[in-house]
Amino acid sequence: MVDQEKVRQAVRLLLEGIGEDPTREGLVETPDRVARMYAELAGGMDQRAADHLSKTFEVSDSGMVIERDIMFYSLCEHHMLPFYGTVTIGYMPRGRVAGLSKLARTVEVFARRLQLQERLTAQIADALMEDLDCAGAIVLVEAEHMCMTMRGVQKPGTKTTTLVRRGVFEDDPALEARFFRMLGR
Repeated sequence: MVDQEKVRQAVRLLLEGIGEDPTREGLVETPDRVARMYAELAGGMDQRAADHLSKTFEVSDSGMVIERDIMFYSLCEHHMLPFYGTVTIGYMPRGRVAGLSKLARTVEVFARRLQLQERLTAQIADALMEDLDCAGAIVLVEAEHMCMTMRGVQKPGTKTTTLVRRGVFEDDPALEARFFRMLGR
């Protein structure tokens, strides 16, 4: 749970620290706005992927399921700046599939935290394995990091790609290749 009062206090101190006047007309409500924003952006801290992945449906065919281009926004834990991009999830069910919206909600559970892209990718794959009880999962994340774009090295458009394989995707290279063929890569 985000302690909004602590966030408000911190924003006031930050404004003073950068030489601003927190009582200036345009900034008076900024601490409240920022506190509400962080409650939203860090809302995944209080959520569990299992709550979303527990709603499943029986299927007789257990072919690969792919949901691609799931947009996400997260905050880098090193600079607290946004990184954003897409997640593509593939999994091999064991007779049960998750509702498609539940996969996107699972991404949100982990994206709405202070995060590293590498950890985000692994957490999604691990949740699929543990909470969906699938035979295998593969997660591909492509993102642009504002800590690379607007500060430091300042290289807009640079994307970071991470891939995590679990279960049958680790054991069967042909299955991983089929995943990428289905994506047109």
